[in-house]
Amino acid sequence: MTRPVMITGAAGQLGFELQRTAPEGTPLIAVDIERLDITSAAAVDAFIAEHQPAVIVNGAAYTAVDKAEEEQAIAEAVNVTAARSLSEAAARHGARLIQVSTDFVFGGASILPWTPRDVTAPESVYGRTKRDGEQAVLSILGNNALVVRTAWLYSAHGGNFVKTMLRLMNERDEVRVIADQIGTPTWANSLARTIWMAVAHEDVSGVLHWTDAGVASWYDFAVAIQEEGLARGLLTRAVPVHAISTAAYPTRAKRPSFSVLDKGDTVSALGVTPSYWRGNLRLMLD
Repeated sequence: MTRPVMITGAAGQLGFELQRTAPEGTPLIAVDIERLDITSAAAVDAFIAEHQPAVIVNGAAYTAVDKAEEEQAIAEAVNVTAARSLSEAAARHGARLIQVSTDFVFGGASILPWTPRDVTAPESVYGRTKRDGEQAVLSILGNNALVVRTAWLYSAHGGNFVKTMLRLMNERDEVRVIADQIGTPTWANSLARTIWMAVAHEDVSGVLHWTDAGVASWYDFAVAIQEEGLARGLLTRAVPVHAISTAAYPTRAKRPSFSVLDKGDTVSALGVTPSYWRGNLRLMLD
C-alpha cells in the first residue's frame, strides 16, 4: 500500500484546498488541533510512527499577525517548536516535509521581487517565528525538506481579506484600504495545486516561492473585489473605496511594504506557470 501524505492545519484555508485538489487515489491523513497537538513532540512522534506518511505538508501556523506581538510564546510553539518536532519525527521515520511559509520573513524596502536566496529580515513576531521554523526544518531534514513561501492568501473557506471586504462592502457606506503595501493576491487553490506538484517532484528541496502572477496594492485588490463581487451579485451596490497610507492605519505588527515574490525557481523546478491574480479571484468568487 502506498504511504499516505499527511496534511497539518487541515481546517485552514490551505488545508481545505489541499484536500480538494489532492490527486485522485492519493491516501491522505488530514489533521487539525482536535486530532493532533503538533506542539507536543511526543504526540507528533507517536502519530507519525503509527501512520508512516511519505510526505508531511505542514500547513498549520499561528497567523494572527498583530496578536502574535502579545502572544509570542504561542506563536513560537506553533510556528517554531511544532515545525521542529514534525521535522525530527520525519527524520526518524523516513518522511519528507514541505513547510509552508510567508513573505513576512522579509523586511525593509525593496523594489525587486524577493528571491529564495535573498536575506531574510523579519520585522514582526509572526515573521520571525515563521523564519525560525523554516531554519529548523531545513537544518534537521536537509535535502528531505522543502520550504514554500507564499503571500496574501485567500479562499472561499476560512477568514481572509476577500471575505472581509465583501462583508464590509455590504455593511458600510465606504471602506478605507491601504494603498502603499504591495504584493500579490494568491488563491489558496493555486498554492495547493503547486504544493501537489512539489509532492510529485521528490528531488526538489530548499526554498521556493509561490504566488499568483502580477502585482497589486491592498487598495487595488479591494477595488477588484468590489468590481467582481458586483458582477456576480455578491454585492448589491458600489461603495467608495478610499486609498489610505500605512501610517493612517497603525497596527501592532509591522507589515512588509513590498512583498512580491520571485517565482522563477518554482517555474523551472516544477514546470508550473502562475495565473494572473485577478483571473484566480474570479474563479474563487464563481
